[in-house]
Amino acid sequence: MKKIIQIVAIGCLSVSMACCIKVKDPQITGELPPVFPDYCGVTVPVNIAPLNFGFADFEGNMYVSIQSNKGGTLTATGRKSVRFNPERWKNLLKENSGDSLLVTVSARAKNEQWVQYKPFTIYVSSIPVNEYLAYRLIAPGYEVYSKMGIYQRDLTSFREEAILENTLIPSNCMNCHSFSRNDPGKMSLHIRGPLGGTIMKDGDSVQIFNTKTDSTLGNCVYPYWHPGGRYITYSVNTTLQIFHAIQNERVEVVDLASDIVVLDTRTNRLLSCDLLKTNDFETFPSFSPDGKTLYFSSSAFKSIPQEYKEVRYNLCAIAFDPDSGTFGDKVDTLVNAAAIGKSISYGRPSPDGKYIMFTLSDYGNFSIWHKEANLWLLNLEDGSLKELTDVNSPDVESYHSWSSEGFWFVFSSRRLDGLYTRLFLAGISRDGTVSKPFLLPQKDPFACYDASFFSYNVPEFLTGPVKWDVRKMYRALNKPERKTLEYIGDQNLIQ
Repeated sequence: MKKIIQIVAIGCLSVSMACCIKVKDPQITGELPPVFPDYCGVTVPVNIAPLNFGFADFEGNMYVSIQSNKGGTLTATGRKSVRFNPERWKNLLKENSGDSLLVTVSARAKNEQWVQYKPFTIYVSSIPVNEYLAYRLIAPGYEVYSKMGIYQRDLTSFREEAILENTLIPSNCMNCHSFSRNDPGKMSLHIRGPLGGTIMKDGDSVQIFNTKTDSTLGNCVYPYWHPGGRYITYSVNTTLQIFHAIQNERVEVVDLASDIVVLDTRTNRLLSCDLLKTNDFETFPSFSPDGKTLYFSSSAFKSIPQEYKEVRYNLCAIAFDPDSGTFGDKVDTLVNAAAIGKSISYGRPSPDGKYIMFTLSDYGNFSIWHKEANLWLLNLEDGSLKELTDVNSPDVESYHSWSSEGFWFVFSSRRLDGLYTRLFLAGISRDGTVSKPFLLPQKDPFACYDASFFSYNVPEFLTGPVKWDVRKMYRALNKPERKTLEYIGDQNLIQ
């Protein structure tokens, strides 16, 4: 008991000493602090976790003061980095919703004078973001499936937990996770490998399907749910990996063939039409928020691998009738990217139906390896195109998705080191104004981003956590039984 009391006393003394650190006679500089992550001037949701930060390659003391217009102040001290009290941070943001916070950073290297940097602001948006974010963590690699998994992160804290890891099914890959309108209760998740299959979660019901049929090119991948929750659209692809001999280009993933299908989850039938399974390459489908339009990327057929740099995808659309499960009689080209020597992938409509955000690159559709890949916005109301210059960087911007309120979006980027993808959040107003993106907050950003060998990809917002029995999933995945789908071919076209 005495030892416990001593430990508690030492802990209290440490906190007390930290609180007593005072910035004395600082040298005032007009420069912004070189903080990592760069949170200077960002806009954040009112329910985001603390924006802990620090100085790279710095050994010394830091003192940070956050002041509000309403009189509240939050301070933190540390060496190299600071961590804010989670409860006090939460209260500060709640009290200052719709207002700005002023952050003042002071630092002192060993035996040197304190330096006080130019204060910067953090604007607290009154619009909360969906509380959870799902993503895949994977080590860079091409032929061997190392440890990987689909994880979910509580954005209001730093809690991260696995939805599913491939340690349950060794030598298998997991990808193509998708949710119906950010609902954690409706999920599609594909497993690739000897124990492959597509997991369908609908509430407490969880089934595993073999989505390959005798009439389709391959398994169903790149899923997107219909807003009504009954249908899921997929592409079926025959793909090839190409490895570059050029130093700055590592790998290319190309389609040898690809079509679009729609799964009716009530009947376990795959629907399609001639316009969605041509000799052209059709991939990356998504539904409009009203459920009446199916968007996808389409490229004219090219011989692979000889013409892989000539493959360029346009953003296209076809009508869809959810009552009858039928398609329109024509395909509209919304953005002719091939005409300007560009290619479009990952078209994702905003929840209000006003925008489609997409990735634009020089060729192909696997833009995660294209340094020139950037995010663009199509305004469906007036047909205008806008490059998201406030979001893009000199390196890759690729996967992206929307939070259900339609203001916040998340995207992957390699701007930090050119090798690993990290996740950034930003907000967009009705007039298309985009806030400065900020890196996904971590309890210890240096330990997480400098010491981790995993990339983040395919981020998807969730309104809550995915809940299921992992032990039951383990038993089901390690059995050979899989449910099958019926392909019923071309449907009558909408007249």
